[in-house]
Amino acid sequence: MTLEILTSDRLSPLTHGFFTRKGGASSGLFEGLNCGFGSSDQAEAVTMNRARVAEAMGTAPPHLVTVHQTHSADVVVVDAPLSGPRPEADALVTATPGLVLSVLTADCQPVLFADHEGGVIGAAHAGWKGARDGVLEATVDAMEALGAARDRIVAVIGPSISQRAYEVGPEFVERFLDDDPENGRFFAGGTGDRTQFDLIGYGLTRLRAAGIAEAEWIGHCTYSDPARFFSYRRATHEGEADYGRLISAIRL
Repeated sequence: MTLEILTSDRLSPLTHGFFTRKGGASSGLFEGLNCGFGSSDQAEAVTMNRARVAEAMGTAPPHLVTVHQTHSADVVVVDAPLSGPRPEADALVTATPGLVLSVLTADCQPVLFADHEGGVIGAAHAGWKGARDGVLEATVDAMEALGAARDRIVAVIGPSISQRAYEVGPEFVERFLDDDPENGRFFAGGTGDRTQFDLIGYGLTRLRAAGIAEAEWIGHCTYSDPARFFSYRRATHEGEADYGRLISAIRL
């Protein structure tokens, strides 16, 4: 099966893609394009999947750069392929042609950034914690330090968990209301003391408040489409022992 790669006109003509799970070498729970070495999938299958992604991005596997994601607001600047242990961070930026920046997700927001004129790109993994702690703004700041201008930067959020599938408890809501009472607009519905969180709306609002040129969501709920996307929350609800990781990537 061939790879399925979702793209955005906002990022074109840069080579980029939000890869679905289709077209990979993994099997079982990880059937398809699982790109997470942090899963219990066979390392050989993950290596093969990443090689397929690198080929689709027009590069060799060493130039497909990932980090050890920890749900932080930390950003690394990359100017060469990484060797040795991957740095702990949740976003990457570069102004070096040929490098492919990539992040892994399974419900969290994968966000790809570009300043076409300035020749600077970025990629961020933004779950609720990273987004709340400022990983999106930190990525924009790091791009600016490389010569980007925030009023030229476009950001595109890839497939993520949608509000209708993201039920949270009252303690979760309180965290966001303590930050800003206006955050109540990102919570709605639910039963009893549960409510549903609009992670994507929250991410878009943070991006636009950062003063970038454009921000959009490409669409697609990871939870609701098991044939195309891995989902941590869906795997948890179904009692599965593990889950695959989707990859999103961009290159200059």
